[in-house]
Amino acid sequence: MAHPPLLLLLALGLAAAAKSPYQQVLQHSRLRGRQHGPNVCAVQKLIGTNRKYFTNCKQWYQRKICGKSTVISYECCPGYEKVPGEKGCPAALPLSNIYETLGVVGSATTQLYSDRSNLRPEIEGPGSFTIFAPSNEAWASLSAETLDSLVSNVNIELLNALRFHMVNKRVLTDDLKHGTTLNSMYQDLPIHIHHYPNGIVTVNCARLLKADHHATNGVVHVIDKVIGTTTNSIQQVIETEESLETLRAAVAASDLNSLLESEGQYTLLAPTNEAFEKIPQETLNRILGDPEALRDLLNHHILKSAMCAEAIIAGLTMETLEGTTLDVGCSGEELTLNGKPIIANKDVLATNGVVHFVNELLIPDSAKTLFELAQESEVSKSMDLFRQAGLSSHLTGREKVTLLAPVNDVFKDGLPVVDSNMKNLLLNHIVRDQLSSKYLYHGQKLQTLGDKELRVFVYRNNLCIENACIAAHDKRGRFGTLFSVDKMLTPPSGSVMDVLKADHRFSTLVAAIQSAGLTENLNRPGTFTVFAPTNEAFRAMPQGELNKLMGNAKELANILKFHVADEILVSGAINALVRLKTMQGDKVEVSMKNNVVHINKEPVAESDIMATNGVIYAVNSVLQPQASRPQERGDEPADPALEIFKQASALSKVSQRNPRLAPVYSRLLARMKENSGRF
Repeated sequence: MAHPPLLLLLALGLAAAAKSPYQQVLQHSRLRGRQHGPNVCAVQKLIGTNRKYFTNCKQWYQRKICGKSTVISYECCPGYEKVPGEKGCPAALPLSNIYETLGVVGSATTQLYSDRSNLRPEIEGPGSFTIFAPSNEAWASLSAETLDSLVSNVNIELLNALRFHMVNKRVLTDDLKHGTTLNSMYQDLPIHIHHYPNGIVTVNCARLLKADHHATNGVVHVIDKVIGTTTNSIQQVIETEESLETLRAAVAASDLNSLLESEGQYTLLAPTNEAFEKIPQETLNRILGDPEALRDLLNHHILKSAMCAEAIIAGLTMETLEGTTLDVGCSGEELTLNGKPIIANKDVLATNGVVHFVNELLIPDSAKTLFELAQESEVSKSMDLFRQAGLSSHLTGREKVTLLAPVNDVFKDGLPVVDSNMKNLLLNHIVRDQLSSKYLYHGQKLQTLGDKELRVFVYRNNLCIENACIAAHDKRGRFGTLFSVDKMLTPPSGSVMDVLKADHRFSTLVAAIQSAGLTENLNRPGTFTVFAPTNEAFRAMPQGELNKLMGNAKELANILKFHVADEILVSGAINALVRLKTMQGDKVEVSMKNNVVHINKEPVAESDIMATNGVIYAVNSVLQPQASRPQERGDEPADPALEIFKQASALSKVSQRNPRLAPVYSRLLARMKENSGRF
């Protein structure tokens, strides 16, 4: 049997890939329904409603629409019908004109009104039309007043309304491209099409329920609403709605009128007057008086694409014109923004998009002060400290700063007393200039409002400023940036030797360093990590061993160098195991266990004592260098060649006394030669 040419296979693959999202979802529904017979589609129905959806893969497994449970039913796919006594839906619907087709596909009310309005002859006759036919339920959901105004004047109002649902050509779902418009048969007024990635297709924000019902003179698509004409841009919607008076003034002040009048497809989440009134007057006045903050605020309410409510059947993240994102979702019948049901009126259609009215103002980080940023972060206790210290003006004004705010867990035992020392420490948590953590680099120096210089340390798994490591993503406000950090910052206060001399716990160590001639080394600029034995550590040594060590300057220097590494390692950079090379040459193992730093498996007494040229860890034992032979190091495999050499050396002596072992000795020598090429 001949195989299809490669080009044909590629063409078939491309054709499959080119299917519209609606057709892809329909195909998935067919696959799920095929066990029930030919042309059967699986449909998800919201429990307690008549709302049905063809199912995509994700919905199939979640069995939820807008957070509400669904049941799976099986029915004939569009264009097919059952045959008594046969499985599935084996028969294609009879091909008839549009008028007859309306009665077959669940739009009998549209058929009835077509008859009353004298549209029937046109949709029974020759031609090629598309009609977006409201379902029976769609007509029934109209208010009595609206319906009465249509049917009381069937020759004009009802006829015009129906002709607005029609296009003078055959248009299938594959032709319904996202963001396009079709000219209706009523004064060529536009019908706005949106075809979303989840397979939902909307027509003036009405959802396609059943599509592509072919007729002899066109095609019928059943939709879930009676659609109306729209001639206003988003800007004109703002200008005509009384409830958007404050928004209207804000848009004018920020010069966004031209954008909201321009061609395009946007979604405006329009804050009502009520939404603005909920904001503290001081905050509102600050934003309205700051053109950049106001523009960011408004752009945060404009999505980059038109999003009708019917297209939202699960949570999704959407980008705003400000460059931020909003979580748009739904809960039952309600739309949600960032998890809140704050949309008061939805799907006000405009010529360049859609407007949803919201009753809460969405203030982006870029329009907030540092205090406002902190309200939504785990640093509220820090902010209480700054407030008590009288530093609020630095965090609410126009001063460009970066705040290093310890997270609330740091203060689980209560807030420290705010005295002059604490105020100075807090000033050193405020860095001059507005920074972004992603642009910080290793060794960078930062100046604080307390006139201290802080160092940046970049590690594989963390970013730290002195001993405090960043615990959450930045929050960048209007003038300040918030860095949440995992501990109170300890600015360095002198060199390693200065710090050791000032702490009575290290008096023996200081004497030993001076005796070994290492004072100058630890005073010079550098990047040291010092594992500093306390007086208790030296007392724990046998007296004879201690005396011998102190009396041998060379050995003492060797031991002390084993306690110093030539790179700065703060505790926040220690994840599982870090091996540091010491100035003595051997490595020490630094690990974290139960939030306690361990050196060579021994817990340290205190971590992160910061110095201008390094960091100090207090240890309660004097560390001993490991043997230099690799096989005696617990963290490295033994060298095979060295093992052979050891065995060979031992056996050479024995073989001289015992001739029977000479062959063994020879074999070992041969192994040595064999391995010498590998090591």
